[in-house]
Amino acid sequence: MRLRRTPERDLLLRLRAVGLAVAVPALMRLPLPRLARLLEPRRGPSRRGAPATLDHVVAEVDTALVQGRPLVREGCLTRGVTRFYFLRRAGAPVDLVFGMGRPVDGFEGHCWLDLEGEPFLEATDPRPVFAEVFRIAHRGAGRLAA
Repeated sequence: MRLRRTPERDLLLRLRAVGLAVAVPALMRLPLPRLARLLEPRRGPSRRGAPATLDHVVAEVDTALVQGRPLVREGCLTRGVTRFYFLRRAGAPVDLVFGMGRPVDGFEGHCWLDLEGEPFLEATDPRPVFAEVFRIAHRGAGRLAA
C-alpha cells in the first residue's frame, strides 16, 4: 500500500534532507563503522509519511540539495550519504560505496550508491576508475573492501 503524497510530506522530507546534508561534513569525521550504524535505519521501511515511490524520494532529496545551497555542500559525498539515508528508510536495498582512484591527475575519492551490484543514479560507471575501499551495505554492516 502506497501512501498518498502531500505537499506537507514533501516539504518535511526536503527539510529533513537539508538538515542531514548540512551535517554530512561532521558525520564524515566519525569512524566509518559508526557512520554505518547511524545511517542504517533501526527498523524496517517507514510507512508513516513515506513518499509514494523511490523515484520520488530521489527527486525530493535532489531538490533539497539544490535548494539548501549555500549551506549544503555540493559533491558526491553529500549527495551519496543523503540519498542513502532516505532511500534506506524508504526500503530501497542500496549500498553506499566509497572508493579511491586516479580519474585525472592525483588521487581522488568518490562515493556512489550501488543497487543489486550496479552503480545507481550515476552518469557513468565509477568502478573502472575508483577502487572500492569501504561499503555500507543495506544489511547494516559496513565493511572494508578486500
